[in-house]
Amino acid sequence: MKFGNLNYLFLLWLIPLLIGFYIYAFKAKDKAVKTFCGLNKSCGLMPNVSRGRQKAKAALLILSVFFMIIALIRPKWGFTWEDIKRRGVDIIIALDVSRSMQAKDVSPSRLMRAKREITDLLNILEGDRIGLVAFAGAAFVQCPLTLDYGAAAMFLDYLDTDLIPVQGTALGQAIRTCIGAFGAKERKSKAIILITDGEAHEGEALSAANEAKEEGIKIFAIGIGKKEGAPIPLADGAGGFKKNAGGELIISKLDETTLQKIALTTGGAYVRSITGNLDLEEIYQKGIKEHIKEKELKSTRRKRWHERFQWFCILAFIMLAGEFFIPEKNGKAGT
Repeated sequence: MKFGNLNYLFLLWLIPLLIGFYIYAFKAKDKAVKTFCGLNKSCGLMPNVSRGRQKAKAALLILSVFFMIIALIRPKWGFTWEDIKRRGVDIIIALDVSRSMQAKDVSPSRLMRAKREITDLLNILEGDRIGLVAFAGAAFVQCPLTLDYGAAAMFLDYLDTDLIPVQGTALGQAIRTCIGAFGAKERKSKAIILITDGEAHEGEALSAANEAKEEGIKIFAIGIGKKEGAPIPLADGAGGFKKNAGGELIISKLDETTLQKIALTTGGAYVRSITGNLDLEEIYQKGIKEHIKEKELKSTRRKRWHERFQWFCILAFIMLAGEFFIPEKNGKAGT
């Protein structure tokens, strides 16, 4: 046996309270009758009233309350096997975690804003598997494809700019790491969301994009940051920005042309985010769900337990009806 909602179990305290109340009430009645009638119990104050029937009515009312409480906690017994099929798309988010993602031209920073947008995306996924790849000058799988969005959110929290010591923007390696994370069983229902703010070597990135195309993978590229670029904060957190050997500020600028070509090559789309709004919901709903065919991601069997609360509702109703129709008078004339 299983129960659907044990939150109402505390209401069972009503049963001993009701029992105590009726015991007190009957004793109080007996005391009152004895006070006014003395030993003459048939003095006319309570003509034809049956104490046995009064107790029976109280018992029926208490049983009715008990069965109502049992119905509320929804007892279940007996089950049938149910086939569960989940359909969706495999999505891997490749997130740039290079030092330049700490730039604050997007509030509170490029990286923090991107992580917030990804968290919002996790909340609207509809049965799709999600994975995470972190990249800078190198790339690795942070979270393999999973249907556990809570686990994906946990892995996302750990992403930071000190995660990968090799700095740079290795888009080609990031794309290839994503391809490897998908596996090679099917050539459909795959998408990469590529989020970056930096420059890359066009030749390597486009070569990797062609490899993705051959695997049937669409890439949706998002460039985050303002067009004029932004200085890169120092890693020590003491303030200031990175400078080159000549003492000039290093400005991180977005290579939009390369990202546009990557998206175009694979049949995806490119979005430039200036204010930090990555439009991930629109990309997901209109880019991925509408244009990428879903596949069966998981097929399992589960026990479907049968609800039995209705029987206790019927018993409660019967008890109430019995309490209502049983008269207190025994039908005999008083003397």
